[in-house]
Amino acid sequence: MEILLIVGGVLVGAGIGFAIAKYLEKNHASSILQNANNEAKTLIRDAKTEGESIKKEKILQAKEKFIELKAEHEQVILSRDKKMAEAEKRTRDKESQISNELSKAKKAADEGEKIIKEYETKLEQLESKREEIDRLYQSQVEQLETISGLTAEEAKNQIIESLKTEAKANAMAYIQDTIEEAKLTAQQEAKKIIINTIQRVGTEEAVENCVSVFNIESDDVKGRIIGREGRNIRAIEAATGVEIIVDDTPEAIILSCFDPVRREVARLSLHRLVTDGRIHPARIEEVVAKTAKQIDEEIIEIGKRTVIELGIHGLHPELIKIVGRMKYRSSYGQNLLQHSREVAKLCGLMAAELGLNVKLAKRAGLLHDIGKVPETESELPHAILGMQWAEKFGEKEEVCNAIGAHHDEIEMTTLIAPIIQVCDAISGARPGARRQVLDSYIQRLKDLEGIANDFQGVKNSYAIQAGRELRVIVESEKVSDEMAASLSFDISQKIQTEMTYPGQVKITVIRETRSINIAK
Repeated sequence: MEILLIVGGVLVGAGIGFAIAKYLEKNHASSILQNANNEAKTLIRDAKTEGESIKKEKILQAKEKFIELKAEHEQVILSRDKKMAEAEKRTRDKESQISNELSKAKKAADEGEKIIKEYETKLEQLESKREEIDRLYQSQVEQLETISGLTAEEAKNQIIESLKTEAKANAMAYIQDTIEEAKLTAQQEAKKIIINTIQRVGTEEAVENCVSVFNIESDDVKGRIIGREGRNIRAIEAATGVEIIVDDTPEAIILSCFDPVRREVARLSLHRLVTDGRIHPARIEEVVAKTAKQIDEEIIEIGKRTVIELGIHGLHPELIKIVGRMKYRSSYGQNLLQHSREVAKLCGLMAAELGLNVKLAKRAGLLHDIGKVPETESELPHAILGMQWAEKFGEKEEVCNAIGAHHDEIEMTTLIAPIIQVCDAISGARPGARRQVLDSYIQRLKDLEGIANDFQGVKNSYAIQAGRELRVIVESEKVSDEMAASLSFDISQKIQTEMTYPGQVKITVIRETRSINIAK
């Protein structure tokens, strides 16, 4: 019973508690809802206030933008109106100027018409006076013809003939005086110019041989250069084309070859091989190839240095290379590059003395012997070959003619050409410049003259130009003009068949008739 009461009390209490909880929960929910409504109303009010503010701000910005655009538009309109006003003003000024010019032109036209009328009037007066003068002149001529008994044409011819005779006599006297004065002074002036030119050029002695000496530290190196059974020395000779002479000469090996380039390649190759210490056929071929390439580069560098030193510009790269190759060529024992530089300097000085183009003279002087260094053998004379190269690589006509004419193979057409010829002779003829075996040289000249003297009708023969030309004087009674041409050909063929000589020999047959009388 008590348990039931307790349970019942608990249940009643629980129900009362539940009811109280529900009541409290309902009151709390009502409070939350009321707060939410209040907050919502506040947010709506704030939003409305903010929206009104933004709206007013946007309207204000729109008004400001409108005012700004309106001001810009008004500015554009004002600028356009100003430009139109300026254009109208320029147009009015131009119209006014044109009107003034038209009025001036009309006035000038009126004045010109007046002048033309005056000119025509004066022209008519002059024409009438000229006709009157012609009548008077004709009347005087008729009177003079009647008095002298000669016509006007005959008198004119007599006067002309007398004037011709007098002018011819005066001209001959003047020419004779000029020639005599030139003969007295020309040789002296020429010597003076040549001497002054030579004195201003320092020359070097030529030392060119067909052999080079390669110095070594000890004779043990000779055995290494020769190699087992001579294979190394044979490989060097085959690769360079140079004869290597290993004899008892202490600490020296002789390199013999007529081509200085090949000698230099062999010398430098031996130096590299001996320095490196590895000497065998494969290494020899490799070193020789590298040395040959180095020599080619050195040739170009030498050419560049030479043209820079002489102040020559714009030279074709191929001509620069040819100039560099001249270092390894010689002419009668004289180094060709040294000779060409010397000729260039002499030409420049002589051209300056004569008031000619110095740079052009130096250019021709440097290039005058380029035909002596062809990469392949040519049958043409070196002067003609050099001229062809100069034309091919764009040199001026004056330079080409000077190159081709410096041994008289072609006719000289410029003033520079004889300067090149003279300076070439000066450089080659100075003591010590060139070396030849005197006996063989004299014998070759005697043989040339002897071959010409063997032909019938030859009176005398002279070998000149260091044996490069043979002058043959024939008897005019025995040799006709047609026979002279045939004789020149026959002599050239016999020389070509029987003699050995450098370059070419020019045969000139001279036939002349002389009539001599003595006035007592």
